[in-house]
Amino acid sequence: MPRRKFPGPYRLAQLSAPFALVPMISVKKTMDPADTVLREIEEMGRRSFIPSIGPVKGRILAEVVREHKPRKILEVGALYGYSAILIAKNSPAKAEITSVEKNPEHARITEQNIERAKLEDQIKIIKGDAMEILPKLPGPFDLVFLDAEKTQYLDYLKAVEDKLHQGSVVVADNVGVFQDQMQNYLHYVRNTGRYRSRTVETLLEFSETTKDAMEISEKRY
Repeated sequence: MPRRKFPGPYRLAQLSAPFALVPMISVKKTMDPADTVLREIEEMGRRSFIPSIGPVKGRILAEVVREHKPRKILEVGALYGYSAILIAKNSPAKAEITSVEKNPEHARITEQNIERAKLEDQIKIIKGDAMEILPKLPGPFDLVFLDAEKTQYLDYLKAVEDKLHQGSVVVADNVGVFQDQMQNYLHYVRNTGRYRSRTVETLLEFSETTKDAMEISEKRY
């Protein structure tokens, strides 16, 4: 299945909700800034497909984060910051997230969304080619989320593998629809004995019919 290309720049949809007046009572509902940004990106994805993990896969990722409680997190592929914001919301207080994004426009929008989500103290965006940046990053990392160029998943992992410890978790997106492009990665995490790996079947982001999957791999040694 070929990678989809999307025109830019993107503009987040401005959402509005009907306001009902209640006699003699002033009601003001406020949403967490991070939740507001997440809902806006989800709405954009529903209107016009974007390769962001979306709410269905997001629940899977959030569950992994809550279970393992990572404090140092690496993301490869930010797009608009949805997954980084989601990870931050479900991580322990003061968890640090480093997100690497190659596309300058995507990185710019991600930075804006992170600032609007009030998470700029937790999430750092690094612009550039992951294969040049990853070897230079200080570890260790408790969790790695891969959602960039599918043919390079194994390269990304090996670039940071010496910065992972026993129990570190690697989550890889799109291992269903793009499995043919990452056979070397899937063989490595499933069959070499270095990882305890499982596949979670789900749907492609913002689709009700296309099947996809995420690979969740815990480092054994």
